Amino acid sequence: MAMSSTAPPPVADRTARLLTEVLSPAVLVATVLLAVAWHAADSPMSALIMGVIAAAAASFLPIAYILHGVRRGAWTDRHVGVRAQRTLPMLVCLGSTVSGTLALAAVGAPRDLLALIACMAAALVVATPITLLARWKISVHSLVAAGTAVTFTVVFGWWLLITWPFAAAVVWSRVRLRDHTTAQVLAGAVVGACATGLLYPALR
Repeated sequence: MAMSSTAPPPVADRTARLLTEVLSPAVLVATVLLAVAWHAADSPMSALIMGVIAAAAASFLPIAYILHGVRRGAWTDRHVGVRAQRTLPMLVCLGSTVSGTLALAAVGAPRDLLALIACMAAALVVATPITLLARWKISVHSLVAAGTAVTFTVVFGWWLLITWPFAAAVVWSRVRLRDHTTAQVLAGAVVGACATGLLYPALR
C-alpha cells in the first residue's frame, strides 16, 4: 500500500521563513541599539549598561511578553500574524519603548542612543493606530528592517549600504510567506526609513 507523504515547502518558502526568523524585529532592534550604544558611549561599561537598558525596553521585554502570550494561547505565533490579536502586543511594545526612552534620558544616555530609541517609539506611534484603528496590518518586520539599515548607514557611514539588501530581503520574505501584502510591507519600510533617515538625524 502506497504511503502518503507531504512534499517539503519550496526553497523560496524556506528561505523566506529563515529570513523572517533570523532578521525578526526583536533581533534587529536589539542589534542596532547595542551597536549604537557601543559607538556612542564613552566606555565599554557605559555602552553595556545603556545598550542593555535600551534593548531590554525595545526588544527583550516586548518579545518576552509576546512569547508568554503564545504559550497561554492568547495569540497564534510570536510574530502575531493575526491582525486582530495585535492590540496588546503593540501597545506593550509602544509603552515599553517609551519607558526605555524616558529611562535613558534620566540616566544621561548618549545623544545618539537616546535619539534612536525615541525614533523607534515615534515609528510605533505611527504604526500602532494604523494597525489598531485603521485595521490595516502594516508590516513591523519591514519597518524595523528598513529602519535598521538606514540607522547603520547614518551612524557608521555609507559603506553600510550593504545592509540594505538584507532589509529588502525581509520585505520580500513577508510577501512570499503571505503574511503581508506588497502595500503593507512598503508602508512599513517607508515609516521605518523616515523615522531613522529623517527624524533620527534631526534628533542627533
